[in-house]
Amino acid sequence: MEEDGANHRPSPSYSYGGGGFLSGLCAAALRRKPLSAHAAHAASGEGLVRQLGVFDLVLLGIGASIGAGIFVITGTVARDAGPGVTISFVLAGAACVLNALCYAELASRFPAVVGGAYLYTYAAFNELTAFLVFTQLMLDYHIGAASIARSLASYFVQFLELIPFLKGHIPTWIGHGEEFFGGVVSVNILAPVLLIILTAILCYGVKESSAVNTFMTTLKIVIVIVVVCAGVFEVDVSNWSPFMPNGFKSVVTGATVVFFAYVGFDAVANSAEEAKTPQRDLPIGILGSLLACVILYVAVCLVITGMVPYTLLGEDAPLAEAFAAKGLKFVTVLISIGAVAGLTTTLLVGLYVQSRLYLGLGRDGLLPSTFSKIHPTRHTPLHSQIWVGCVAAVLAGLFNVHELSHILSVGTLTGYSVVSACVITLRWNDKATSRHHSLGSMSIWQEGVLCLIIIALCGFVAGLCYRFSYATAFMVIAFLIAVVAGFALQFRQVYADPPGFSCPGVPIIPMVSVFFNMLLFAQLHEEAWYRFVILSLLAVGVYAGYGQYHAVVPPSSDHSAVAYHGVPSEAP
Repeated sequence: MEEDGANHRPSPSYSYGGGGFLSGLCAAALRRKPLSAHAAHAASGEGLVRQLGVFDLVLLGIGASIGAGIFVITGTVARDAGPGVTISFVLAGAACVLNALCYAELASRFPAVVGGAYLYTYAAFNELTAFLVFTQLMLDYHIGAASIARSLASYFVQFLELIPFLKGHIPTWIGHGEEFFGGVVSVNILAPVLLIILTAILCYGVKESSAVNTFMTTLKIVIVIVVVCAGVFEVDVSNWSPFMPNGFKSVVTGATVVFFAYVGFDAVANSAEEAKTPQRDLPIGILGSLLACVILYVAVCLVITGMVPYTLLGEDAPLAEAFAAKGLKFVTVLISIGAVAGLTTTLLVGLYVQSRLYLGLGRDGLLPSTFSKIHPTRHTPLHSQIWVGCVAAVLAGLFNVHELSHILSVGTLTGYSVVSACVITLRWNDKATSRHHSLGSMSIWQEGVLCLIIIALCGFVAGLCYRFSYATAFMVIAFLIAVVAGFALQFRQVYADPPGFSCPGVPIIPMVSVFFNMLLFAQLHEEAWYRFVILSLLAVGVYAGYGQYHAVVPPSSDHSAVAYHGVPSEAP
């Protein structure tokens, strides 16, 4: 199916001759990628093997989303929000559903190849924006993988210390980290070892790594269910009153914190080239895994706030302490096992997603072609997988990356916002829209993109007003400006129905998603904002020096068109 997309979108010249460096850079940066080149890899035997069913995809999303945090963050947020933390998780889950609906549509629309948010941005906007999204996501993934590996090593050592003769006899440099040179270096031996093992599993084959994820995720879910069932009998309903002791604002603030507990469902979109029936199964995997996570989080919240008054919840291990206080110490052992399983699956899926993103960049020429190599018998992106494993191992083995946690989540919110915007732009029917008069020299397509930028900026401003308790009037003004831009998107654009799964309420749901994501962006640490700007500038420099010259551009394709390519309904 060919989309009508050329009439009102920028059509840059692709010749670099005579225009100088800047004109060549601008022309390259505005390129958009038709999917035929990607689909050729999947259809030629150079692609990955389709071995993941819908059950594997759902567990992939759950494995990426629920780590050890389900046993910790539920209690720590409850210290401020009280039993209303349950509402916090429901609100955050509802916000994530908006993003998940956008991911589900694009995963169903472009099911043939890997790439996720990067691929969708390349098809909907341009090459440079896609590269910027990749760099922001990848820094999150690299630091996140190293941080999770160190946490896993620490939990693993704590688990070993349950054995009496090992307690207190394991050196700190093995699993907890020992600092040298004034804290510049923090040596952790076990974290790189665990990363090497998981990387080897991922290199061996997607079927084997999926089996490991299925086992560990199932174990984790069973433990959470057992913990909830054990806690139900210890619930005192009087602990739920008052339900929101610090008011609704504390519940909303809690929602902005626990939003990131759901991050991971987007990992399913990066398995497009390995799903058996991606157009049907990817939306189910994305939405099904998110809904399962909402149910598990809400159940844990109700139990922990019902067992112990929220004022008595601990900071480091609130759930384990609550069960220990009730004399159920065997449950704390289960929680430790569940934490190890949760961190293992989160790390495994994170490394998996990274390698697939590098594979996509290598195929497109924006990174060296070695990242695009796929092992002929194992059918895994061997070089990409080894690379991401090595980066994570070095970071986890030598640095205390936990101190960088405050600059994370930038890539996640950037990816979510851009994907939501992609749903809107890829729905635009430019031929039908041509009956609308453009504003001056600005095309209808450019006008629509400008409206999306205004909505994003308004969301950020509203978030700043909320964070720093500015006058409510400023927040209302930002909201009203976003509404006006939304009306322009609603009535000055014509939207076509996509193939496959369709996100309901377009453009309203994606617009709300963009606004809320940017509101959350404003809640991040100030250093996270600096990181966003600095990394973006560095990414532009890398693109200008390498990417623009090596990008693979099909010579005979229409650079403005976005094509939809079907995939087999069964695995080969």
